[in-house]
Amino acid sequence: MSRKRTKRGYLSFGYKLMLSYAVLIMIPVLLVGYVANSVFVESIRDKTRTNIQGTLQQMRDNIAYRMEDTQRISDMLYYDDSLAAHLRHFEAGWVNYEATKKYLVPKFRTALGATNRRMWMSFYLHNELLPEIYKNYGDADPIALRDQQYDWYHIKRIADKDWYRDFPEEQYGKTMQWKQIEDDYRYSRISLLRRIIELGPRDVKEIGFLRISVPLADLFESVDYQKIGTGATIFIADNRGRVVTSSGSLPPAIGETWQAQPAGRQLAIEQTLPSLGWTLRAVIPANLTERDSRKIQLLTALICAACLLVFSAAGLFISRFFSKRVTKIVTVLDSFQSGEFHKRIHFKGNDEFTRISQALNEMGQNTGRLIREVYLKDLQKKEAELASLQAQINPHFLYNTLSSISRLAKFGEVDKLHRMVLDLAKFYRLSLSDGKNIIPAYRELEQVKAYIDIQKTKYGERMDVLYDIDPSVAGYLMLKLTIQPFVENALEHAWCGDRIHLRIAAKLEDGCIVIQVIDDGVGFLPARIQEIFGGADVDQAGYGIRNVDQRIKLHFGKAYGVTIASRPGIGAAVRIVFPAIRRTDHRELSA
Repeated sequence: MSRKRTKRGYLSFGYKLMLSYAVLIMIPVLLVGYVANSVFVESIRDKTRTNIQGTLQQMRDNIAYRMEDTQRISDMLYYDDSLAAHLRHFEAGWVNYEATKKYLVPKFRTALGATNRRMWMSFYLHNELLPEIYKNYGDADPIALRDQQYDWYHIKRIADKDWYRDFPEEQYGKTMQWKQIEDDYRYSRISLLRRIIELGPRDVKEIGFLRISVPLADLFESVDYQKIGTGATIFIADNRGRVVTSSGSLPPAIGETWQAQPAGRQLAIEQTLPSLGWTLRAVIPANLTERDSRKIQLLTALICAACLLVFSAAGLFISRFFSKRVTKIVTVLDSFQSGEFHKRIHFKGNDEFTRISQALNEMGQNTGRLIREVYLKDLQKKEAELASLQAQINPHFLYNTLSSISRLAKFGEVDKLHRMVLDLAKFYRLSLSDGKNIIPAYRELEQVKAYIDIQKTKYGERMDVLYDIDPSVAGYLMLKLTIQPFVENALEHAWCGDRIHLRIAAKLEDGCIVIQVIDDGVGFLPARIQEIFGGADVDQAGYGIRNVDQRIKLHFGKAYGVTIASRPGIGAAVRIVFPAIRRTDHRELSA
């Protein structure tokens, strides 16, 4: 039995090559994209942070400049020895009046006139002989009125103030303090506090106390969130964390204590203000800091996608180039597997595929040559077997016919004897067929008819034969001496009573020639049919049927041959099947 080979599904070489190429390319591209994206994003974040820190540094420097400008005003009074000399005069009357009018007041006005910024100066005198000069502002802010920018008071007005008593010990040229005192909270101001001193031979002596108040809005004018970006918030918190001034879309309230948000939701950058100890802090939402990062991520994703498309196109081209070659090789191998060794493949170039194609072509040529040699030897063997089978049939028929002729001669039936001898001669003339085993179908049918005529001479009216032959069958070829053995078998063994009816039919069916020999005799038992085709030893009748079946299979293949359908006591139908082979140019095929 032949084992049916089933093809298992598999992934083609082109897909394997493309997948391996894609994996080897995509992983580095994605890895490089990820690393590049991380580097660029971190770089953008660092740049954003650096830019914001630079902006805050500029704001800090601007605030420091304004504070130094105020300090410069105080330096004009602090380092003026003439001012100190006038302040320590303790003469009443006209002398103090002249000093105040001609020097002290012009000095303070000159100092205030050295800047165009808004400020209010309060000066507290230890010399109570000098007059107080001030104005009652009520609930108004002196800086807002602008009609008088300085006031003079006696020191006793602040002697019991905590901020005055806690003022640090004097270090020449260094001791000063920025602080919110008195009504500074109310009017959003801050004051520069500083002593006015007299240098003695051993120590310094306080002769006055200077307070220069400036508006926070003026001092922190440069604090503007728009310099960083929309959504940002900038504020200044004092050393207790309270918000002093703020700018932003949603700034914290003045006096409120700022609470930091969890990391990741916002970016907080801060700078410490010199001389104040306060903190300049910028709070930037995560979406503002990540805006450029998202652009970089999108750009990186687009570059990676473009690279993947380009590499995929290149990989597809390369995989198709090689897969076509592999497919051609597989196709040739499949044809070899199917028994077709005439196909060849040719590749240009000098590479492994070219060498493989040359080797396959040589293998196919050699294998085809060997198969043809084996086929010819096998065909010769079949011809010998066919000749042997046919040699077994002809003597058997001749023996039976000669026995009939002998009986006719014995009984003196000369006419019948004469017809039988003529029909026998015709039968053998047709059976010779120039030594060919494949003959036209019409000759095989004539040979059967000659045999039946011989048998009619023998049986007379006890034998009835009906022919049902399709005329188109005559144009095809078939194996000779295949119908007669079944007619002979029916006449020898199928009699049921003293009469027998035969039907000889021939037709084309599904590309085959189908011949039927039908009788109304005793039929076959199922065991008998199995015995005939099962390979066991059989009698002479069964041996003739088996020989015909083997001859057909040997010559045309196992798909063709003889089948028997029968019911005991009713009859039998023998079905003989050949491939429908047409006669070509009236030339007959030899075995």
